Amino acid sequence: MRVAFFLYLLPLLCACLPAQADATDLPPAHAETPHIQARLIADLAAVRPGDEIWLGIEQKIAPDWHTYWKNPGDSGITTRIAWDAPAGTDIGETQWPPPSRFSLGPVTNYGYGGEVTLLARARVPDDLPAGGRLPLGVTVDWLICREECIPEQVKLGLELPLRAMSAPGENAALIAAARAALPQAAAWPASFSVHGRELRLRFTDAAFQHTPPRAVWFYPDAWGRIDQSGEQFFRVDADGLVLAIPLGEVHTPTPLAGVLTLGEGDERQSYVVTATPAAGGADAPSPDIGFAAAAALAFLGGILLNLMPCVFPVLSIKALALLQHGGGQAARRHGLAYLAGVLASFALFAALLLLLRAGGESLGWGFQFQSPVFVATVATLMFAVGLNLSGVFEIGGAAGAGEGLTRHSGLAASFFTGALAVAVATPCTAPFMGVALAYALAQPAPALLAVFLALGCGLALPYLALSFWPALQKRLPQPGVWMLHLRQALAFPMYATVIWLVWVLARQGGADAVLRLASALLLLALAAWVYGKTRPAKPGWRGFGAGAALVLVAVDIALIATMASPQTGETERHWEAYRPEHLQTLLGEGKPVFINLTADWCITCLANEKTTLDRAETRVLLRRKGIVYLKGDWTNQDDDISALLARHGRRGVPLYLLYPRGDREPAQVLPQILTPALLARAFATVPDIAPASASPP
Repeated sequence: MRVAFFLYLLPLLCACLPAQADATDLPPAHAETPHIQARLIADLAAVRPGDEIWLGIEQKIAPDWHTYWKNPGDSGITTRIAWDAPAGTDIGETQWPPPSRFSLGPVTNYGYGGEVTLLARARVPDDLPAGGRLPLGVTVDWLICREECIPEQVKLGLELPLRAMSAPGENAALIAAARAALPQAAAWPASFSVHGRELRLRFTDAAFQHTPPRAVWFYPDAWGRIDQSGEQFFRVDADGLVLAIPLGEVHTPTPLAGVLTLGEGDERQSYVVTATPAAGGADAPSPDIGFAAAAALAFLGGILLNLMPCVFPVLSIKALALLQHGGGQAARRHGLAYLAGVLASFALFAALLLLLRAGGESLGWGFQFQSPVFVATVATLMFAVGLNLSGVFEIGGAAGAGEGLTRHSGLAASFFTGALAVAVATPCTAPFMGVALAYALAQPAPALLAVFLALGCGLALPYLALSFWPALQKRLPQPGVWMLHLRQALAFPMYATVIWLVWVLARQGGADAVLRLASALLLLALAAWVYGKTRPAKPGWRGFGAGAALVLVAVDIALIATMASPQTGETERHWEAYRPEHLQTLLGEGKPVFINLTADWCITCLANEKTTLDRAETRVLLRRKGIVYLKGDWTNQDDDISALLARHGRRGVPLYLLYPRGDREPAQVLPQILTPALLARAFATVPDIAPASASPP
C-alpha cells in the first residue's frame, strides 16, 4: 500500500523539482534563412565550472545583401541578440567587428556583408556540478537588405558538457580569428572640435607622421553626430592625425565614441576611440566661435527678431509714432529712448540670469515665461496696448497736456515700448541667435552682458535707423487717415498674443489662474474705458476717472500677484510625464524611450508637436515599436528637466532624446526641427513589437 502511494506521488514530486534543460529542448546550432546561414559556436568543446568561454554567432550572408552594425547609419536596424542560459551564467555585451559602408544614393549604412562573427564573452557558473551540461540558447533578429529590406529571425542552441578539465573546440581557431579582428583600444589621446559645419577629430601621436595611413574612416557609435554620407578627409601633421568630417544633425559636447579604421582591405586595422571636446574647441552650438563672432551673430539675430510675430507689431507701432513726431531732433530723441529701453531691459535680463546662475539655477533664454505671474503681467500689458491701439483710451498729447509734459511722456513711452519689445521677444528665437546665446550663457558676466547688449542693438536698429536717417523717413508714407486704420488693425495681433498667453497660463496654473487673469483683463478694460471717457470732461470728472482707473489697476495687480501655483491638468494622451526615476526604471527594463523636453511658451516646440509628434502616424509608430514616450514640461521651472538639458549641453528647449535599447546604449540627440520622415528614420533603430498595420491608440 505504501509502495503504491509512493508511486502515485512520484510524478508530482518530480514536477516540483527544478528541471534542467534537456538537449532535445534546445534549437539546433545551425539555421538558415533565404539570405543567411547562421551558426552558434564556442571556443571550447567542454567546460568546467567558473570557466570563461567565447561564444560566436557566425553569419554567412548572401551576395549583395548586408546586415547592420550597432549604429546602422542613415537607416536600418541593429542586429538584436537575446541569450537564454542557466541562472548565474554571465554573458557580456556583444562584441562588434568593424563595419563596412553600404551606400544607395544619399543614404549610407554601416553593416556587414559576406561572412561575419558576432562575439560575446560568457562565464560558466561556479555552482554547476561536473558531469552535467551547460545548455545555451540564443534568439537573433536582423534586418537583411539589398535594395529592399527583410526582417528575419533564427533560434540557435548549443550544449557544452561540464567536465573537470576544459577542452578546446573545433571552432577555436575561428573564434580566435574573430577576436583578433575586433577593434583594439587606441593608445593615443583623441579630441574633437566643431568648426562651422565640420567636425574635426584629432588623434595625438607623433607615430602617424612616420607611418601615415593610406586610408582613414571613423564610424560613430551613435547616429546623428556626423553626416554618414559625407566624405571624410584626413591629414597628418607634427602632432598626429586630423580627420575632417561633415557635421551631422545631432550637436552635443558629450564625448564622441566610435571605431577608427586605418588602411584598407585585409590590411585594415580598427581601434575603439572616445574623443572628448578639445580645450577651447567647439561644440554645438560652437563655443569656440569667439566673442567677436558671438556678438556679431547676436546683432544679426536681433535684427531678424524684428520680423518675428511677437515683435513686429511693436515695431509697427513705433513706426507710426515716428510719423507723428516728425523728423529732426525729436525723432532722434525718440530713437535713443527706444534704444535705451531695449538695452536696459536686456541688461536687466542678463543680470537676472547671472544672479540666478550664481545661486545654482540652470536657466536659459525665455526662462521668465516659466512664471505664471510674469505670463499674466505680459498678457495684461499686451491687452492694454491693444486697447490703446483700438482707441479705448489715449495717453500723452491727446490728453491736452502742455507741450513739455507731452514731450516727456512721449520719450518715456518710447523707452517703455523698447522694454515691451524685449519682453514679448523672449519667447521667440531668430536665426543666428541660438549659437550666440549658447556661447553667452557659458561665459563670465562681462561677455554674457556684452552679447546680450549686442542682441539688443540689433533689435533696436531698424527703428533707430528710421529715427536718425532723414532719407529713410522720407520713404515712409505721408500721414493721413490710413494711420488710424492701420493703428486699429495692429491691435488684433496684440489680442492674439493675449490669447496665446492665456493658453500658456492655463497650462501653468489651471482654470483658477485663467479666471483670475480674465477678471484682471475685464477690470483693465473697465479702467481704460473710464479713463478714456473722462479725459474730455471737466477737471473734477477727469480726476474721478483717473482715480477710479488707478483703483481698478491696483486690483489688477493684486489679482496677478496671487496667481495660483502651477498645476497640471492632463487629458487623454499618448505620453507619460518625465521623471528621472521613471526613466531609469524604463531603461533598466530595456525598454526603448523617447523624451520630448518642451514648454508651452516655446514656439518651435509647439510647431514640432503639431506637425510631427501629435500626428496619428507618430502614435502608430510609437505603438508598433513599443517606445515609451516621455514628455518633460519646462513651462514652469523644473530642476530635473534643467539637469537633463545641462547633461546634453543645452540651455533651453526643445530637446529630443531617443534611447533605442534601454540603458544599453547612450541617448541619441535628435535635431531641434522635427519632421515625420526624420522621426521615422530615428525610430527605425527600434525593432517592431506589433504588426505595422496596428491602429492608432
